[in-house]
Amino acid sequence: MKLPIRGWPRRLAIRRLVAALLVLAAAVLAISPQPREPDTVPMLVASRDLAPGTTLRDADLTVSRLPPSLRPRSALTDPGQATGRVLAAATTAGEPLTNARMVGPENTRLTAGDPSAAAVPFRLADPAVAGLLTPGLRVDVVTVAPETVAPETASGAVVLAANATVLTVRPADKAAEGHLVVLALPREEATRVAAASLGQPVAVTLR
Repeated sequence: MKLPIRGWPRRLAIRRLVAALLVLAAAVLAISPQPREPDTVPMLVASRDLAPGTTLRDADLTVSRLPPSLRPRSALTDPGQATGRVLAAATTAGEPLTNARMVGPENTRLTAGDPSAAAVPFRLADPAVAGLLTPGLRVDVVTVAPETVAPETASGAVVLAANATVLTVRPADKAAEGHLVVLALPREEATRVAAASLGQPVAVTLR
C-alpha cells in the first residue's frame, strides 16, 4: 500500500496563500490612484540652427510638447503662425519661437523701447557695410545734404536718425544689389529715413 507524501497538504496551503496575496496586491494597485502624466502643451520650435534674417519655411519648424512652465508667454504653437515670416535674431535648434523673435510690431517695440517705433527697411550706399551689422547694434543713419551734390556748395552730411537699433539684416538676393537692413526707429525718424532712402545714398555709422 502507498503511503501519502508527507508535507504535500502544507505546500498546497502555502501556494494558495501566496496566490491569494498576489490577487489582493493586484486589487490594491488597481484601485490606488496612479501618478498622473505631466501636462504638456504644444510649442513651435526651430528644427535647426537659423540665422537672423531667415525667411522661415515649414522645414525650419517643428512642434514639440513641453510642460506649460517652459512655454514663453508669446510662444507660437503652429507652423502656420511663422511660415513666411522673417526671423529677427539667431535661433538654435529646439529653441521656442515667439512673436518677439520675428520682424514685426512686437519685436520692433521691444527692441526700440518705444511703443510708437516702426521698422524701416533700406539698402546702404555701401553694401559691404551690411556685413558689419548685427541685431541689437546701435547706429546713426546719415545722408548727404541735397546741396552737396555740387562740390562748390558742399555743406556736409545730414543725420537722419540717431541711436537707431538694427533689427535684422536680410540676405542679399538676385533681384537687388546688397543686403536689406531693417532698423527700429521712432515713427518720425522712421518716416524721414524711409523718404531719404528713396532717392539719396544712405549710410550708417556704428556707435
